[in-house]
Amino acid sequence: MSSEIIVLSLSAAAIAFVHTVLGPDHYLPFIAMSKARAWGVRKTLRITLICGLGHLAGSVVLGIVGILLGVQLASLEWLEGMRGHLAAWLMVGFGLAYTVWGLRQAYRNRPHTHWHHHGGMTHAHVHSHHNEHAHVHDKPGHSRSLTPWIIFVIFVLGPCEPLIPLLMYPAALESLSGVLIVTGIFGVVTVLTMLMVVALALTGFETLKFKRFERFGHAMAGSAILACGLAVAFLGL
Repeated sequence: MSSEIIVLSLSAAAIAFVHTVLGPDHYLPFIAMSKARAWGVRKTLRITLICGLGHLAGSVVLGIVGILLGVQLASLEWLEGMRGHLAAWLMVGFGLAYTVWGLRQAYRNRPHTHWHHHGGMTHAHVHSHHNEHAHVHDKPGHSRSLTPWIIFVIFVLGPCEPLIPLLMYPAALESLSGVLIVTGIFGVVTVLTMLMVVALALTGFETLKFKRFERFGHAMAGSAILACGLAVAFLGL
């Protein structure tokens, strides 16, 4: 392995870690949806893994095709930018729609008073249907939710911005095996970082109780995804 490939490999690991940690869209949607839809840790990590691989696949395929065809770097960067804008606005649209749906669910599941009459005595208790209706779509025997697939499509469209211009092209100047090594390191570190951040966040949330805000879980999840989409669209995070 040449010294250039070693340097690029180390750079790939560092860039992948920093890029993932500084990009909340790489992990916040999974954390938010996990809490809102009562996904278990294993299910959340499985969805994160699949979406992470999809996130990488689009850019890797595009970069390899560009290298093989000799496409100019500027053309690929323009295409990656278009993919990034599309993914950001899809995330905004999904987050907004999910927020509205979540607010509607919160309103329907608001606490209300029931009056009971027993032998001339009247009493009341506050009641909520949240526990009866929440997450019914994720329970065994019910239709599967489309939410993970929607997130997966958004992640497939989302580019790995540093991968092609900073790593794949310089590695291609050395050898094809160098491209595979550098790309593989970038991918592994990116996915492992996503899984690590999601796992740590879910572990931390286990110690926190949000009983008073449980019925707003879907709305808060949608708002988090909406904020991620807006941050990507306008701030380039």
